[in-house]
Amino acid sequence: MFLLPKVIVKPKQGKGTLAQDAARTANRDQGAAAPNVGELDEHGHPAGSHEQGATAEQPHMTLPPAQRREISSLAAKFSAETDQTAKLRLAQQLAEKYKAVERFDSAGYYLEQIARVRPGEQTWKRAADEYYEAFSFATTEDRQKLLGAKCQELYGKVLKNNPDNLDAKTNLGMAYMASTDPVQGITLLREVLAADPRNEKALYNLGLLAIQSGQYDKAADRFRQLTEVNAENLNGQFYLGVSLAKTGAKQEARKAFLKAKSISSDPALAASVDEELKKLQ
Repeated sequence: MFLLPKVIVKPKQGKGTLAQDAARTANRDQGAAAPNVGELDEHGHPAGSHEQGATAEQPHMTLPPAQRREISSLAAKFSAETDQTAKLRLAQQLAEKYKAVERFDSAGYYLEQIARVRPGEQTWKRAADEYYEAFSFATTEDRQKLLGAKCQELYGKVLKNNPDNLDAKTNLGMAYMASTDPVQGITLLREVLAADPRNEKALYNLGLLAIQSGQYDKAADRFRQLTEVNAENLNGQFYLGVSLAKTGAKQEARKAFLKAKSISSDPALAASVDEELKKLQ
């Protein structure tokens, strides 16, 4: 089950456009350049790559040589290190390096190694959040399901430590939307709203899921609630316009689109809004 444009699970961004998000998605998820979560070896590289004669740099061929060498050197040190404290320090460095080059699943892998040694709500969540970042930008259904499953596993550990972690529960709900049990995802998002009716992230995602299923009236209700909570939520205003336009409420839709345009000075967003406004004429 595909989600809508990859920005949907990231409402707090508040900037950028659908077109730019699509471009960033393509750049962040470059097929073989991103390690496969389900088949990682101890270095965070695709399982079997070394047996096939590949170098440790193979997953990073799209990176500048200096960055590839730096990451490969750190990975080699991590593999050889026997002192646990030093190994964890290297894992943290690798996670930061991978995150800097937008290889979020690899960053998640190394943070997961830390969490396995020092388990707790925050260590598991740091690892889960990186996998979720990769999940958010996955460009194929198979990869989305794979990363979604990893999110389910790790956010499950977060919630075992603290069942009231609403951010983890929201992300877990969205991860379930790419699984064979999307109803569980909806249930989790509703639980978040029951605990916090003003939760922007849950309102936003439920609204977009309603658009996805063609329930535009429900979507408009969710985005209306969201913009009442935060009138400056750029994506909330934009999708409020989208959902209202689908219901035929052209005047309200126009108002929402213009509000979205007023929030951001991004010319690409302005162009997207202008395109939507033309459809209302």
